[in-house]
Amino acid sequence: MLKIAWSPKYAHPLPNGHRFPMEKYDLLPEQLLYEGTISQENLFEPEALEAKWILNTHHTSYVDKLTSLSLSKSEIRKTGFPLSQSLVDREIHIMHGSVQASLFALEYGIAMNIAGGTHHAFSNRGEGFCLLNDIAISANYLIQNGLASKILVVDLDVHQGNGTAEIFQDVPEVFTFSMHGAANYPLQKEKSDLDVGLPDKVGDEFYISSLKSHLEPLLDQVEPDFIIYQCGVDVLATDKLGRLGLSIHGCKERDRIVLNAAFHHEVPIMCCMGGGYSEKIGHIIEAHANTYRLAQEIFF
Repeated sequence: MLKIAWSPKYAHPLPNGHRFPMEKYDLLPEQLLYEGTISQENLFEPEALEAKWILNTHHTSYVDKLTSLSLSKSEIRKTGFPLSQSLVDREIHIMHGSVQASLFALEYGIAMNIAGGTHHAFSNRGEGFCLLNDIAISANYLIQNGLASKILVVDLDVHQGNGTAEIFQDVPEVFTFSMHGAANYPLQKEKSDLDVGLPDKVGDEFYISSLKSHLEPLLDQVEPDFIIYQCGVDVLATDKLGRLGLSIHGCKERDRIVLNAAFHHEVPIMCCMGGGYSEKIGHIIEAHANTYRLAQEIFF
């Protein structure tokens, strides 16, 4: 069964005009339920993650400042969100959603989090709509509990997974692969184990060719026993922050390649959603929904 983390806490209220589309976290499950791709049985609601698993990845000083709401104005500005207790509570629930989804992936082959993909959170700070790093927390949870020994992070958000790269820069058990817009945020990139920077405006054919040429050799090289897939849909041509040129169909084919690879190599995969900032919310929802449709089609 496809298990999917979702909570009412995910759609956190933001000031009018804020560019982050929080409403997608309610609209996406509604769409999937409406069309019959999933049922209520597929959804599970995560609790707050135990602090020890957050502190296993993030510095104590940063977590203390975050949870006590004592970040500086500059630190808050870098996250992109107004800081509040309910926002921090949301983040901690999202972290547990990805951890639990990872455990379900071990059981069913794949599981997903409606939110997550918070790859701009560093060990000691938040950036770019990311306060805590669910990819890193989930990977560390699996490793510390002896549930995985070699994890491949496949990050196909349009922005480099800089926080994830920093956290795992000296961790041989985790291989970080980020394929992103070369000229896009962050201006100063971190060093992943493999970075593939793409020029602006590349379309479906170039993108898919680049992904295929890197992913299959990586699976043979790394030989992972778990994959974490950050499947942001800000690669779309319609995305306000993306600068690439993929169609919704091209984005779906991207997901098909990754999910097929995990399925055929028999490697459990946890998918977290990442970014998406198209002007029309329908484009975001359709691109995200395709990932779930493919998960059902390929794995079940």
